[in-house]
Amino acid sequence: MLAYSAVSARLAASAQIVATPVSVYWFRGQVGEAEEWQVVLHTTSERYAELEAHLLANHPRDEPDLWAVALSAAPAAYLERIAAAVS
Repeated sequence: MLAYSAVSARLAASAQIVATPVSVYWFRGQVGEAEEWQVVLHTTSERYAELEAHLLANHPRDEPDLWAVALSAAPAAYLERIAAAVS
């Protein structure tokens, strides 16, 4: 499981696996629909490139949906916990 391997490798401090949403998407010239898993991984900007490489190398799909959202503000204690977990 990618969530477990990313946290075990200390590339992410934690992972939240969201219940299977149904996605409707445009891909390779047609509309598709599938149940997918959404995983939210918490890491630092310094570790993101390594996390991304890990996910792309180990994901079963050739082109997984992978994107980052920068955290603009959070309590200092939370940010310190994330940094400590991935260092």
